[in-house]
Amino acid sequence: MKRNPVIPYILVMVFGIVLVFILSFKGLGDMKEMAKDKGKGGETTEVAATKPEDIYKQTCIACHGDQYQGVVGPTLKGVGSKYSKAEIVNIITKGKGNMPSGLVPQEQAEAMAEWVSKIK
Repeated sequence: MKRNPVIPYILVMVFGIVLVFILSFKGLGDMKEMAKDKGKGGETTEVAATKPEDIYKQTCIACHGDQYQGVVGPTLKGVGSKYSKAEIVNIITKGKGNMPSGLVPQEQAEAMAEWVSKIK
């Protein structure tokens, strides 16, 4: 007695198609549930850092290093003797070279410049 070698392939194909439909309907159900969660208040609130150290940890550390040594960006050690506070504020708010602008909120730029100028 010979068996038909196509039957296992047909069975796998049928199971695959059924599985695709089942997962599609599950995804649709999850989509509706997620839409309900968003409507109820699935809003996320982002807490802005207020201390210059926290701002540095969130936005600056990747380029300037954990010890202010400079990684991709320049070192911050001795910046206070190289630039005035106004120049530091300008660099922080408008960027310079590869540094993009707007990483530090305008209202916190003064405090950040004061803190950066004191790094030794």
